[in-house]
Amino acid sequence: MLYREAGDFKTSYRDDSQTFPLKLDRMGYWVTLAVAFGVIPFVITDYWANAVLVPFLIYAIAALGLNILVGFGGQVSLGTGGFMAVGAYATYKLTTTFPEISLLIHILLAGGITAAVGVFFGLPSLRIKGFYLAVATLAAQFFLVWLFNKVPWFYNYSASGQITAPERTFLGYVISGPATSAPAKYLVCLAFAVALAWVARNLTRGTAGRKWMAIRDMDIAAEIIGVNPLTAKMSAFAVSSFFIGVAGALLFSIYLGAAEASETFGINKSFLVLFMVIIGGLGSIFGSFAGAAFLVVLPVFLKNVLVGAFGWPTDLAAHVELMIVGALIVFFLIVEPHGLAQLWRLTKEKLRLWPFPH
Repeated sequence: MLYREAGDFKTSYRDDSQTFPLKLDRMGYWVTLAVAFGVIPFVITDYWANAVLVPFLIYAIAALGLNILVGFGGQVSLGTGGFMAVGAYATYKLTTTFPEISLLIHILLAGGITAAVGVFFGLPSLRIKGFYLAVATLAAQFFLVWLFNKVPWFYNYSASGQITAPERTFLGYVISGPATSAPAKYLVCLAFAVALAWVARNLTRGTAGRKWMAIRDMDIAAEIIGVNPLTAKMSAFAVSSFFIGVAGALLFSIYLGAAEASETFGINKSFLVLFMVIIGGLGSIFGSFAGAAFLVVLPVFLKNVLVGAFGWPTDLAAHVELMIVGALIVFFLIVEPHGLAQLWRLTKEKLRLWPFPH
């Protein structure tokens, strides 16, 4: 009985339908936020920022976006890497064209541009679905990467074809460029992750989310009861692409500092984010964070254990990592299709009854 529900009464529908109905969960949420904003920035090192925390937050945003489209909207997409590239290149063009405007505004604008591109490539979803839609979004992935590689205007006619993030500040602190500190990177990404998670939670629990899930479960029945497939599907593509565009902008401007379309945003990036959603759990906000954490921490853990402790060659450790990820995807698809989020829900249910039998 680790979850103390006795005496935790609700006196209104609003209290009963809140995200964390149990007091213990609410306390844990606020404690986690307090530690994330008030403790970690003062103790974080460059290694932990660059190897674990910053990529985790960025990929969590991308997984959130893809989960909105696939998990809540039921629209299969394999173009995540291409849409992240749109966010990155849009940020680069905006920062170099309008240097006087804050980088944070450029990141949001890049998300808006990616949303427009996502809606355009989401138009086939009005006629096709399933495997055919996956192929259509895969075509968008290859087209966008080809476009950013072959049109010099996107990388300002650089001889190398690479884009580099210029140095930018916010409130006197450098948040982009080589001189960016680990706490600054972490705090910017954390602020975006928390804000977008709050937006995603409210959208999926509101009218828009119910429309997405109705289309996902049975589009014909949803249309019969008054759900417009055009607005529902296009809004899912727009919101999803906005999140993914912001993630791509953060990956380029805050985390990497430089990018090249085919290497940074190739098809492997699309599959990586898709695997995060599958392992974390489709249709779950928590699952997006859990899947991102798992697939960011796993390579770091394996590298430290296999290469650092056992002295394995780096390439062999990389192959073992791919084998483990593949086996886990098959395991979750067969044993627990709802991923880590469902395992966490089952664990909480058992803790609420422990030590009594279920």
